Amino acid sequence: MNIYEMLGLIVIGFILKRVIKSEKLFVYLNKIAIQLLLTFYIFSSVAAKNLEYLIRIKLVFVYVFLIISINLMSSYFYARFFVRDNKWKGALIILSTYPNTVAMGFPIASLFLDDLTPVVLYASIHTLVIIPLATFLAAHYSSGKASLKESLLRALKFPPTSANLLALGFVFLDIKLPTTILTLMNQVGWWSIPIILIYFGSRVNLQKFELRKLLEVSMFRTVIPFLFVFLTLKAPSEIFYAVLVEATMPPAIIANAILAHYGLREEEGIGVTIVLTLIVLTLFLVLRLLV
Repeated sequence: MNIYEMLGLIVIGFILKRVIKSEKLFVYLNKIAIQLLLTFYIFSSVAAKNLEYLIRIKLVFVYVFLIISINLMSSYFYARFFVRDNKWKGALIILSTYPNTVAMGFPIASLFLDDLTPVVLYASIHTLVIIPLATFLAAHYSSGKASLKESLLRALKFPPTSANLLALGFVFLDIKLPTTILTLMNQVGWWSIPIILIYFGSRVNLQKFELRKLLEVSMFRTVIPFLFVFLTLKAPSEIFYAVLVEATMPPAIIANAILAHYGLREEEGIGVTIVLTLIVLTLFLVLRLLV
C-alpha cells in the first residue's frame, strides 16, 4: 500500500462518517479490524519468521532497541513531570514510542532505497517488541495506574498482544506451522490495515487538535530519534536510510487504535497523528530532493 492509497482510505473514512451518522457501525468496524483481523495478521507475520532472519543485520537490530528505549524514557519522564492528565500521559508515551514503520515507512524508504530488506527487518523486530509494550502501557494508564499484575493481565486480554507472544514462542521453539495456513491468515489479516485506515479517517476531528500536544509528540516521536540516528549511525546508505526513516516515522494508525480500545484521548491522538504525518512526509520529500 503506497502513501496515496493510505491517504485515500483515510479520506473515505472521513466522508463515510459524515454520511453515516451511526456510531455503532464504526465501533464494530474497529473491533473486527483490531480484535480479529489484526490478530491474524500479526500472528502469521511473526510466526513465519525465524531467529536467523531476526538477527541477520545486527546493527539494525541494535538500533531498534536503542530508539524504543530513547522514545520510551524521554516521553515517560516528560509526561511524569509536565503532564497532569493521566490519560494524555499514556497517549503521549504510546504515540511517541509506536511509529508507522510499514504503511508510511515502506513507501518513504523506497524514495531512498532499492532494497527494502533492512527496512522490513527493522519493522519486523519493532513490531515484535512494541505491540506488547504499547498495550501494557495503555492498559496501565487506562486503569488509573493499576498494579503491574493487573496491567499485564489487561494487556494480555488484547488479542493482537496474545497472538504476538504466542507467535514469538513458536519462533523461539522453532515450531514451523504450515505455510498455507500462515499465508491464508496473512492474506485475511492484511485487510485490518485498510479497515483501520478507514476507521482512522472516521475519527478525524481537528476541533480537539492542540498545538502543544503536536509539539510534544513531534519532539519524542520524530525530532529526537532523527537527530540521534543522524548523529550516531555510521553505516552504509542502505542501512542508514532504513533506520533513519523507520525511526522518524509519525505515530502508527494501530497506536491510535490501541488508544481507542483503552479510552486514552483517541481523538486528540488522531489529530496530532494526521498533522505530524503531513509534516514528516514533507520533510522526507524535501530531504530526497537534497541528497
